[in-house]
Amino acid sequence: MNYLLAFLIGGAICAVGQLLIDFTRLTPARILTGYVVAGVILEGIGLFAPLRELAGAGAGVPLCGFGSLMARGIQKAVEADGLFGIFTGGLTAGAAGITAAILVALIAALLFPSREK
Repeated sequence: MNYLLAFLIGGAICAVGQLLIDFTRLTPARILTGYVVAGVILEGIGLFAPLRELAGAGAGVPLCGFGSLMARGIQKAVEADGLFGIFTGGLTAGAAGITAAILVALIAALLFPSREK
């Protein structure tokens, strides 16, 4: 049942993004930014945690999950370090994922170099 809920909720999040691309003049960059901001807002008002509990990776993997992760990191850092945590918390919380994305991109670039057409 967990897999089904993750698939349905994650698919619904992606379907909303596709509908925004198809039926609005929003660029993909604005939609992606909107998802990150929505994750921050939902985490801030306490609605993302129940969604993450229900959907697991279906809610945590899309970009709204990244926004939620950043918001949680900032909240923890502010509690520990005061206002300085606003600047360090998000990067500390997302460091592993950001590093993994950079390393995978580097490996892909080395294995599949670009060519002129």
